[in-house]
Amino acid sequence: MAQEWSDWIGREQRSADRLDPALAARWCATFDRDVPAGEAMPQGIHLCLCTPEARTDQLGEDGHPKRDESAASFLPPVPLPRRMWASSAMRFHAPIAIGAEIERVSRGASVEAKSGSRGDMVFVEIDHETSADGRLAVSERQTLVYLAAVGPDAPLSPPEAGAGSFDASGWDAHREVRPDERLLFRYSALSFNTHRIHYDAPYARAVERYRGLVVHGPLTASLLLQLAAERFGENRLASFSFRGVSPAIAGEPLHLVMRGEGEAIELGAFTADGRQVTKASATLS
Repeated sequence: MAQEWSDWIGREQRSADRLDPALAARWCATFDRDVPAGEAMPQGIHLCLCTPEARTDQLGEDGHPKRDESAASFLPPVPLPRRMWASSAMRFHAPIAIGAEIERVSRGASVEAKSGSRGDMVFVEIDHETSADGRLAVSERQTLVYLAAVGPDAPLSPPEAGAGSFDASGWDAHREVRPDERLLFRYSALSFNTHRIHYDAPYARAVERYRGLVVHGPLTASLLLQLAAERFGENRLASFSFRGVSPAIAGEPLHLVMRGEGEAIELGAFTADGRQVTKASATLS
C-alpha cells in the first residue's frame, strides 16, 4: 500500500515564523511560568512555532488539513481517517531566543503500511529542521500514524481507571499534574492544532471513541521537558525522544517521572492507576 505514496517521500515544505515576546509570554503563561530573564526560551518552544496555516475551509471533519493527490499536499492522502502523533526524536543544537526569526524545513522521510491488533495502520515519518536566526536549533524526526475508523459501539478508550495506583518510589523526580480543558485549549491555540479530540468532547466520544478530551502528545512531552529542566537546568538536554503508549484524558491525574543522568535519562507519564501514557528518554549535552 505504501508504494502508492512513494512520491511523497522527499517532498519538502518550508515555513517561517518569529518568536516574538507576545508568543513567548503566552507559552510561559500556559505552563504557569515566568518569561525567562534572559533571551533563551525553554526547550519545547519549537513545537509551537511554524504552526499549520491551512484555511478553515481546507480542514477535514477531524480538524486536520485535508490531504489530496495534488503537488501542494505535503502529507500523502492516506485513506484512513484517524490521525495521531505517535512519536518524536529530537536533537537540540542551540537555544531559541525571544525575537529570533524562525525557519522550518520539513521533508517526508518514509511511508509504511502495517496491520496489527488495531487493524490497518500507516506510519508517516517527517524530518523537521528548525533554525533560529539562520542557525540550526532543533532537528526532529516526527512519526504520525493513521488508523482505521472505529464503530459507534466500540469500547471507549482508554478504559476507566482500575484499582491499582502509581508507585513513584523507583524514580528520581516525580511531579503530579492534572491537565484540564483550559490547558488543552491554550496548547491547541499555541500550536494552532485544530484536531477535535483536544477540545470537542462529543466528537471525541462519538466519532473517535475516546472516553474524554485527549491530552496532546506534544503537551505531555513539553511537561516532561520541564521536569528535566527542573533537575538539570534549562536548555541542558542534547536529545529527547518520546512515544505515545496510551491516551491521557483531560481532568485526570498524570504522574510525570524521571530517573538517571548523562547518557541514560528515562522519563515517563503515568495515570493514577499506573497505566503508562508516554515513554521518553533523553541525554545531557
